[in-house]
Amino acid sequence: MNLGQAEAPTYAPDLNPQEGVWSLVKRDIGNLAAADLGQITRAVKRKLKMLQYRPEVIDGCLAGTGLAFEAAGPQAPFESR
Repeated sequence: MNLGQAEAPTYAPDLNPQEGVWSLVKRDIGNLAAADLGQITRAVKRKLKMLQYRPEVIDGCLAGTGLAFEAAGPQAPFESR
């Protein structure tokens, strides 16, 4: 163990932006009285699709972690040889 470096906790939901996304999904379908698993699957997919078009909400989930996000610069196009 290297004492010079801090170790990441094994489970840190407050540092995981996915937890914020799932929280939004669960809040939306929390009162769903589903007849079968297919209905739940469709509801989750529908909510995730809605979130896909709201990047500010996803950015908010990332901001809630306090972690910095560094966007990658433009990449060179793929060159075939």
